[in-house]
Amino acid sequence: MNASLFFAALRARIGVFGLVLAATLLATLLLSLLLPRTYRATASVVVDTEQEQSLNNALAPARDRISYIQTQADILASERVARKVVHDLRLAEDPAARAAFDAQAGGRGRIEDWLVTNLLQKLEVDSTQSNVIRISFSSRNARTAAATANGFAQAFVATVLDLRVEPMRSAATWFDEQLKTLRANLAEAQRKLADYHRQHGIVSADERYDVEYTRMGELSSQLARTQDQRLDLRARAQQAREVLARGGSPEQLSDVQATPQVQALQTEILQGEAKLRELASQYGVNHPTYQRQLAENRGRRAALYRLTRSIVAGYDNAGRQSRLHEDELASALETQRAHLLGLKEGRNELEVLMRNVEAAQKTYEAASQRFVVSQVESRANRANVAMLSAAAVPRVPHSPKVGLNMALALVVGTALGIGAVVFLELNDRRIRSLVELDRDVGVPLLGIIHAWHPGVPRLPGARRAIAGLLPRIG
Repeated sequence: MNASLFFAALRARIGVFGLVLAATLLATLLLSLLLPRTYRATASVVVDTEQEQSLNNALAPARDRISYIQTQADILASERVARKVVHDLRLAEDPAARAAFDAQAGGRGRIEDWLVTNLLQKLEVDSTQSNVIRISFSSRNARTAAATANGFAQAFVATVLDLRVEPMRSAATWFDEQLKTLRANLAEAQRKLADYHRQHGIVSADERYDVEYTRMGELSSQLARTQDQRLDLRARAQQAREVLARGGSPEQLSDVQATPQVQALQTEILQGEAKLRELASQYGVNHPTYQRQLAENRGRRAALYRLTRSIVAGYDNAGRQSRLHEDELASALETQRAHLLGLKEGRNELEVLMRNVEAAQKTYEAASQRFVVSQVESRANRANVAMLSAAAVPRVPHSPKVGLNMALALVVGTALGIGAVVFLELNDRRIRSLVELDRDVGVPLLGIIHAWHPGVPRLPGARRAIAGLLPRIG
């Protein structure tokens, strides 16, 4: 069927088309008027996501924000929020709700569960690209729709606050219990450290360790000096013995000559020799004055000899004293070294105790800070969700929408009418065009008689086309 045949059939069956279209429109109008009216109220809440975005990865803040908003929308449409709405609005105490529950559920189960299911079925949550979440609720009563939408918004805000506060309350209680144990651990560590200080008489561990270490350094220095002195005395004594073994005089030794007493005696001996020569020239060698001076000179020489011998002998004595002093210093150094090792071991134990105290102190302070934070957050009375706009009582029903239904009925009725025309035309054998006559019947065209309208003059030169009939017609 081409377009010309379709429009010819439509003109021929315009009554059927109009009847189907009118019936569709009338049925839709009656159905729209008979359906119960449903009202929809919409409330909106705004979610603050700045804190959440600051904790997320900076590479994908938009995705995380959308995910967070969707999570909040899921919380809003959860059973927990619906139960809070039932509790806050006291829907279970409504006689109409109880009557509906008895009629539909037959009294089986709990009315709260039935109400929660019905509320969630009529609830619509729209989370757009912004931080605003729209809450829509449909009901046959306009006031009920507005009250329930506002109830969902308020219950959502309260639930978000509870979800934030409840874990912090649990955390605050847990930290409070842990602080008691941590406080006891800190007190025990401090007691052990104080006992160790008291037992070992330690006022300042670092100061005592530095003093003892300085003393050990001084002993080491004294021991080194004593060893050098002993070696020097040994070298001097060895040199003196070699000089004496060659028959020399101790006066030849440089150390002996550098002695002030020896120098004084040598000076006196030189002066006495000079005076003795003077007396010999004046009085002669037998004069008593000369003899007295000679005796004095001999006494000085004997004193010088004894002094040099005592100095040489003092080398060995000083060496032995130096050796004894060296042994004492070495023993004192070993004792100090052992004492330092003991102090070091005690210092290690002391450091362990001090680290235990520091660790216990840090743990206690960290737990105390977390406890304070948890306690403060557990007392929060505001969440990151707030009601943006409350739902107003709708004045116009949301459904049924008569205008929209009639427009749809017009489209559907037109389609049904066209379908009816096509169906009837396919089951009817009437010839409505010259093309169908020639195609379907095979009868040749004899002529065309134009429609005559009274009052309209005939066209001049009207002709009739006459053709011979085919043999098969007869």
